[in-house]
Amino acid sequence: MMLSKLPPRERQIVDILYERGALPVADICDALPVQLTGSAVRAMLKRLEDKGFVQRTESERGYLYSPSVSDTVAKKSALSEIVRVFFNGSPASAASALLGMSDKLQEDELSELEKMIAKARKDKGGQ
Repeated sequence: MMLSKLPPRERQIVDILYERGALPVADICDALPVQLTGSAVRAMLKRLEDKGFVQRTESERGYLYSPSVSDTVAKKSALSEIVRVFFNGSPASAASALLGMSDKLQEDELSELEKMIAKARKDKGGQ
């Protein structure tokens, strides 16, 4: 289930839902950079629902739409695809590329990364 394979307009809708949480159609229309009719947006939401990207729940304000996959799962899936395509499937190469941007990292972010590496090592059963 790859977000990157969605048409641009549908992708925008999913991005808005990740950013803002569950929304009714009117709010989605307002949030889009291009004015679309409610029926056009509803048609896209229906396609997104059929593809498994969006779920619909009833509320007192009518239907609310939200992403059907958690933000974390979506990020992991997108990142896996980037690692596969750009780094020959090597997470270490991807991490190395990110660390190459370390001039943009704050001291606390570097410390957080060190903690994450230590935890990953511990979880793997290393020292």
